[in-house]
Order: sequence, then C-alpha cells, then structure tokens
Amino acid sequence: MNFENIKLEIQDGIARLTLNRPERLNSFNDAMHAELRVALDAIQSREGDAAGARVLVLTGAGRGFSAGQDLGDRAMQIGSGRMPDVGNVVEANYKPLALRLQNLRVPTIAAVNGIAAGAGCSVALACDLVVAKKSAAFLQAFSKLGLIPDTGGTWFLPQRVGMARAMGLALLAEKLPAEQAAEWGLIWQCVEDDDFAATIDGLAARIAKMPTKALVRTRQAMHAAPGHTLEQQLSFEGGFMRELGWSSDYAEGVKAFTEKREPQFTGE
Repeated sequence: MNFENIKLEIQDGIARLTLNRPERLNSFNDAMHAELRVALDAIQSREGDAAGARVLVLTGAGRGFSAGQDLGDRAMQIGSGRMPDVGNVVEANYKPLALRLQNLRVPTIAAVNGIAAGAGCSVALACDLVVAKKSAAFLQAFSKLGLIPDTGGTWFLPQRVGMARAMGLALLAEKLPAEQAAEWGLIWQCVEDDDFAATIDGLAARIAKMPTKALVRTRQAMHAAPGHTLEQQLSFEGGFMRELGWSSDYAEGVKAFTEKREPQFTGE
C-alpha cells in the first residue's frame, strides 16, 4: 500500500504502522486520518499482505510520536467570522480512530519514541501496551487551547492513573516524563533510548507468536469489567472461555504443555 502520511510494513506477523509527517511532529490532518482508516481496515479485514498480521506496532517518524491535531489543517482554521466545527472533526476522525484501535483483531503496541501530545497522547493510550523511550513525554495540552481531552483521553486517563492524577494532567497541561508515566501506571514500560528499538522488536515478535484471539478477548473482557457486576463479569468471562476452549490454539497449548515444549500458536 502506498501512502503519503503514514507507512505500513508487514513482516513475520508484525504490522508496523508509522505516522509519517516528521516535519510536523506527526500531527494529524484529514489526509493522515483517511490513510489510517485504510491501513487499519486492511488489517481488520485481513486484506492482502495484512492477512498475516498478528500484532500492530504504532509509532512515529523522526523525533516525536505525535503532536496531536495539526491546527494548520483546513478543517481547524479560523477564518474571518468563521469558527471550525471541532466537534465534527472529533466525530469524523478521532472517534473512529480510537474505536478502530480498541476493536482491532490483533493486539496493539504504541511505541512512543518522543513527545505524545494532545490526541497523540490519547491515541497511544488507545493501544493495548504502551512502551516509551526514557526521553519521551506525554502531554494533555487541550486546556491551553480552551478544549477538553479527546480521542478517549477523559476515559483512558482516570482508568490508568486515578481521578486525582488524571485531573491534574488534564487541567494543568503539564508534561509527564515517560519514566514517571510508567511509575504512575499510565504506560506499560519506559526503556532507555538506546534499548528502545530492540525492546519493541522483541515484544512485537513475542506477541506475534502468541494466541492472538485469546489476547484480544482478554482486552475486551478487561474493558467490559467496569460496566459489569462481578456476576455479570463472571458470565462474560465464561462466554469467552467457551469460545476459546473450542479453538485450535487451546488444543495446541494443552498439547504443548503435556509434551513439555513451546506451543506453536496460529492465532486462530
């Protein structure tokens, strides 16, 4: 697939999707969103080379992950007597992006290689695992523009770090260094810059060999839990366990365990 604002490479079960506007710190515009929809839909529908994808790594080109919305994009420009419909931008672009990532058929890793600000921060948090360089930082910059965190920011932040810290991050718009983000539980891991590429490669390769559907069902069960009573969640778990118990990966896992060898999962 040929894109101008992103890159998509698929090899050995790993889909690597790179936000590719480094001159604008990978800020989002309409064109980038359109390309992201095509790329993520291809992975979801197993189209072409994307059929073999079993994990997605989302990262940014250059020195940053993403600075969020490109305020210079036509949809965001303020003209003479004209104000942009920011709510429409969220509905048309950011809501679908967050939902695509949350509902993707494969696990997702946000490889945060630099600043993740505004919607860029929220997009990273929409992924299943977030691994960041020690030099990276997270910033909810919306209050500086008179806006609120979008792309699920008001949903992800309190769940990850609690209401007090989430409120401070959102209201004060202060940078949160990656190391502190890991200490707070906002992200999975903070690694030294020199170890970042190898860490991401190793993690992606590991997940690409795991039982894909079981990992995705784990994501779905965990996200459903806050809206369930314990009894409801137990039944929810039971439904997934029934489905997974009929899978070839479960049969292979049990067989490998009894034979004391590494399982060869297919992701089906």
